[in-house]
Amino acid sequence: MGMRTSETSGTTPDPLIESAAAWAAQDPDPETRGETLALLERARSGEAAALDELASAFDGRLAFGTAGLRGALGAGPLRMNRVVVSQTSAGFAAFLLDRAARGETSAPPSIVIGYDGRVNSDVFARDAAEVLAGAGVRVFLFPEPGPTPLTAFAVRHLGVSAGVMVTASHNPPRDNGYKVYLGDADAGSQIVPPVDGQIAERIVEIARRPLAELPRSSDYTVLGSEVADAYVSDTAAALLAGFPRDPENDGPAGSRTELRIVYTAMHGVGSDLARRVFVSAGLPSVTPVPEQDRPDGAFPTVAFPNPEEPGALDLAFRVARSVDAELIVAHDPDADRLAIALPDPAAADGYRRLTGNELGLLLGWRAAEREWNRAEQSGTEPGGALACTIVSSPALRAVAAEYGLDYAETLSGFKWVSRVPRLIFGFEEALGYLTHPDTVRDKDGISASADAIAMVRELAAEGRTVWDLLDDAGERFGHFASAQITLRLDSMAAASALSARIRQEPPTEFGGVAVAERQDLLEPGRAEVPADVLRFDLADGSRVMIRPSGTEPKLKVYLDTFSDAGSAAERRASAEQALDELAAALRTTLAALQADADGSGDTAGSTEQPAP
Repeated sequence: MGMRTSETSGTTPDPLIESAAAWAAQDPDPETRGETLALLERARSGEAAALDELASAFDGRLAFGTAGLRGALGAGPLRMNRVVVSQTSAGFAAFLLDRAARGETSAPPSIVIGYDGRVNSDVFARDAAEVLAGAGVRVFLFPEPGPTPLTAFAVRHLGVSAGVMVTASHNPPRDNGYKVYLGDADAGSQIVPPVDGQIAERIVEIARRPLAELPRSSDYTVLGSEVADAYVSDTAAALLAGFPRDPENDGPAGSRTELRIVYTAMHGVGSDLARRVFVSAGLPSVTPVPEQDRPDGAFPTVAFPNPEEPGALDLAFRVARSVDAELIVAHDPDADRLAIALPDPAAADGYRRLTGNELGLLLGWRAAEREWNRAEQSGTEPGGALACTIVSSPALRAVAAEYGLDYAETLSGFKWVSRVPRLIFGFEEALGYLTHPDTVRDKDGISASADAIAMVRELAAEGRTVWDLLDDAGERFGHFASAQITLRLDSMAAASALSARIRQEPPTEFGGVAVAERQDLLEPGRAEVPADVLRFDLADGSRVMIRPSGTEPKLKVYLDTFSDAGSAAERRASAEQALDELAAALRTTLAALQADADGSGDTAGSTEQPAP
């Protein structure tokens, strides 16, 4: 996924102006059509800024990749708009019809389309439905905005050939996207190469034709509540089957314990469905953050609608303090990601958010225990796999080894995690968790939050906290410390350029610790497909991973250290001291890179997100 932009010189070639004029003539959206016409008028007058804007919107095409499409709203083929969505849908329809002709899916092929609460998500979803139906695909359209996990669930539940989710997840407010799933042998997982390239080829072919030539039809099915009802019942059943039991009351452990929970939907679409699941699974009710509980594509209370971002949980902390909450649960706007925070007197806000790696470790440990309990009750051997992405903490490997389960590390993205054979749990450090793969084959913040609530309630019934459980994990598996350093850049191309610079002149040490082994995942055979990821294993057992983001203009650096010497407290102190030293060394390296990039105008800023 990504977009290609080019620098423009002082003049714009006539073909670019002609292309923009042709685009305006076929654009069905009066807002983006007017935007193009106004830009053309400025460009024809020779205004330099307008010429640059014209090139950035029309000189290329928003690339279709394994994350589908994602980009800023606006006119032109390098933006998200009704023309791009219609062309993409027609290209995807052609791909599905080809599959049906080869017998790889049902004939006619079928698709379910969902959408979130972002600006134009409903419009894009209707365009997709009309174009796909016009091409001869059987279409099911959700009746209202909903979470991404619901669409992923629907692909399997309805037995359709494919799914589309119109969402930009946790991206900035003026972004939107088009996410694709496949049914049949893909079992409701996201697309992976070479399928993305095959779909992209069809889209490019379609885009050569006038938009008016694409047939449209209103002959599609608008779903009722049946799919959401099935998601709630299936998810709750899977949760209840896996909850540890209380031998005294023959119910879920901790079910008689009260728990004060604050919940934020981050101006997204997760609130209603999440609370239905919580009730059906017998979990405590939640106190919502009122300003963020309903869908709002403007995201007025957050700069970036992502629970990982500084300040995103400030309102949740405020509400939690007012009700003395014992747990904060936060979803991102399409509810496929989850963050939790708990009381911590040492934190400035009174609460600390668990890192994605910390929660991934605990939920993975919980899944391993669940599998052992299932095996014991059924009289079978425990089995299955725990999986995480290569940039996530290697702590899950230790859990898998302790419980005799398979373990896999995949490339970044749940399209890879969800495809691990015999998967029983998967996660990525960016707050993505798949706790019940038999129900949904993508990260699901709703089912994961229900498991997290149950976990906290079980601990509370014992007079313990998540911090105690993390200490237990440190004693049993060793202490793993992790941090992430992020450079926010002006473009995805700039992030790739920085990564290439490191590849050309790879460091031989960080902070005086030698690099013992370097792996470049662009080399064939290193990963599922070649990937722009650099891995440095250091002589002291630490690890550094560097990659450009696949969805945002960022360069991401992941740091991991480990200690298994001494008590839990000693292990934590040792691993975190090593992490601090490694982070300092990386800051020096990145500062030099950033200064170099600043000189070329590439860099917009940097942040660091260390784990405590």
